[in-house]
Amino acid sequence: MSDPAVRKVIHIDMDAFFASVEQRDNPDLRGKPVAVGFAGARGVVAAASYEARAFGVRSALPSVTALRRCPDLVFVSPRFDAYRAVSSRIHAIFAEYTELIQPLSLDEAYLDVTEDRRGLGTAWATAKEIRARILEETGLTASAGVSYNKFLAKLASDHRKPNGQFAVTPDMGPAWVEQLPVAKFHGVGPVTAAKMRRLGIETGADLKSRSFEFLARHFGSSADWYYGIARGIDERPVNPSRVRKSSGAETTFDRDLSDPAEIEAGVLRMADDVGAWCSARQQFGRTITVKAKFADFKQVTRSRTQPQSVRCVEALRATSVDLIRTLYPLEQGVRLVGVTVSNFELGTAHMPLFEESDPNG
Repeated sequence: MSDPAVRKVIHIDMDAFFASVEQRDNPDLRGKPVAVGFAGARGVVAAASYEARAFGVRSALPSVTALRRCPDLVFVSPRFDAYRAVSSRIHAIFAEYTELIQPLSLDEAYLDVTEDRRGLGTAWATAKEIRARILEETGLTASAGVSYNKFLAKLASDHRKPNGQFAVTPDMGPAWVEQLPVAKFHGVGPVTAAKMRRLGIETGADLKSRSFEFLARHFGSSADWYYGIARGIDERPVNPSRVRKSSGAETTFDRDLSDPAEIEAGVLRMADDVGAWCSARQQFGRTITVKAKFADFKQVTRSRTQPQSVRCVEALRATSVDLIRTLYPLEQGVRLVGVTVSNFELGTAHMPLFEESDPNG
């Protein structure tokens, strides 16, 4: 990647961010399985330490399930002010190396370091120094992916976690993508991955072997994206001024549900996820939308716009349940539910330092 014409992109991803902050600030938690979130019948794990992840505890997992998998799990209430303060410090470090910073979450961001502002010679050396600075100034570790586009940099950052670094160069990119499972691809969620499996697409090589016409027939407007990433192509710039218009979360159930209590429990988990996102970034909206997809794949939405922005997670939870209840009585089972907050307050729609994706890292 010494060619000056090649873009140089770094994806920085903090390791088990929320949980690592808690372990840093409380020595009694170090070495123990820690979950950031709330225990109880309706609690959800927001983030988990690597010790907890060894038991299969991950973000968005119901707390009762997490405790069943790891009886010694220690729950810690989230401290978003602390996480934002650390993010602010990390962002300040990034700004010393480039102006082109695109936040993705409280714990990750893309950096375009094509311009070698610090004169370090390579993007690899830049990523290494940034990670060292983060450790020195925050006491936390970060992983990094280095490549010539955002898609590959994000894949690479996950390759040597935790506290690791990996580079995907132009001469290795296409072949490297071919051997990866498509379920690991950014932009291929669980539902799409399952659909690809049904079509015989398990790896990047399988995806590359399908024609554009085939992809357009089965994936519509997403065909361009899938066709490009199967070849290691991603022309998206690192965009520091990206605007966030909404925040949403959805889940597909293991089986079609007809019991209102089970359906509402899923809605509450999604409301908690969205509420955590809004609270962490202090971005609040007036419109709440609930989505349901039925067994026949028919999809319906119900929305409610409040006079003022919804700042209380209990209000978000209550409204979300009220909206899903407008669909009763059910004529068939529900396979998916989702909750979205939109219509952000004026001045809060711009992305803050980060937008949370997976604080487990």
